[in-house]
Amino acid sequence: MQTLSSAQLLDIWERGRTQSLAERALLLLAAACPETSAEALARLSVGRRNARLLALCELTFGSCLTGLANCPRCGERLEATFTAADIRTSPADESVESLALRVGDHEVQFRLPDSLDLMALARSSDTAAARRLLFERCLLDARSQHQAVSAHELPDEVVQAVAARMAQADPQADVRLALGCLSCGHRWLTAFEVVSFFWSEIDTWAVRLLHEVHTLASAYGWSEAEILALSSRRRQLYLEMVSG
Repeated sequence: MQTLSSAQLLDIWERGRTQSLAERALLLLAAACPETSAEALARLSVGRRNARLLALCELTFGSCLTGLANCPRCGERLEATFTAADIRTSPADESVESLALRVGDHEVQFRLPDSLDLMALARSSDTAAARRLLFERCLLDARSQHQAVSAHELPDEVVQAVAARMAQADPQADVRLALGCLSCGHRWLTAFEVVSFFWSEIDTWAVRLLHEVHTLASAYGWSEAEILALSSRRRQLYLEMVSG
């Protein structure tokens, strides 16, 4: 994995503004992992993909992460600060292509969800339907008393057992943060979505950088490419001279 330049990151930000989170994730990884094909990146399990994105986020913005959340009891706005290491889990075994599970009389074989599955789910507005669609996409084989059955014939208990096994096998796909409200004392778990967090950081950074480019281009007549080629420290020094 390689560090992204300011020009690369700004280009990804512009191209990804109208895309889904899954598509944005693949844009970032394609630029940071040029040695890996687009198809291979798209087929990474969600947890393995998220692990790479967390590492890239750390390379880009540092290991200290800060997020905002609202207390579900009193509505207080909270700021949570943690490190990438705090939410990094043991990686899934990349050599495992499928998993098997027995639930009662049913035997199922399935794979872990990937970015292509998430893109398909993005078109569904019904949560229950989306979960069922994900199960159907990832199901490789299903049998009841050694007879083949379709995904539609499997009971909800099988779907739930498969979802639990997926989460166990690919832990970076579903990271939870333990939060506490200082105002009312309520404590709860909240999901941490690395793609959404990383993109929010990129968006804030890109808007600030474009303001810097505008200021320096207006003051010195430099092109965007010339300004982006400067280190962040040198840009800051020039900005201080312009304002001072």
